[in-house]
Amino acid sequence: MPGSGAVLSKAARSLAEGRKAVSSRIPGPDLIGIYLNDHLAGATLGTELARRAAAALEGTATGTDLRRFAAEVAEDRVTLLKIMATLGVPVRHYKAYAAWVGEKAGRLKFNGHLTSRSTLSSLEELEMLRLGVEGKAAGWRTLRALAGRDSRLDPGQLDELIARARRQSELLEELRIRAAADLITTCR
Repeated sequence: MPGSGAVLSKAARSLAEGRKAVSSRIPGPDLIGIYLNDHLAGATLGTELARRAAAALEGTATGTDLRRFAAEVAEDRVTLLKIMATLGVPVRHYKAYAAWVGEKAGRLKFNGHLTSRSTLSSLEELEMLRLGVEGKAAGWRTLRALAGRDSRLDPGQLDELIARARRQSELLEELRIRAAADLITTCR
């Protein structure tokens, strides 16, 4: 059919223009709100996991380090909530609750001991915490980039949070290496 490509092209353009018209009338989702609520869910999970790991290693040097770390993670979560309030971002409690439930469900894992801890538990928890801190640092860096365009965000505070996350990541890496060495020792 001669000219069928032109007809299809015109129809595709018309459809695309119609979509543009419809999408301009429908408000888009609050992407920063979704993003920050996702980070809040991660902070909720991280706080619970850090507290559990610290309690499990109570009376050891690692337990003491993790107790301090858990307190900092809880403070970081409160700071995130304050930033969300400053930006007018509503808290989506279902996300934080889902993360809390997920952390509890994560206690049942195949580490050789279904409901109790094994030597592997500490190593896995430290690795998960480190990944969480890396994600948190990325979130702080994103907010730091936005601070240049939004005067409600405090660049100095965000710089401090980024530096704190870096220190937390370094601590967790030291503890992870120690846990890995303990695991290797017990496997011999």
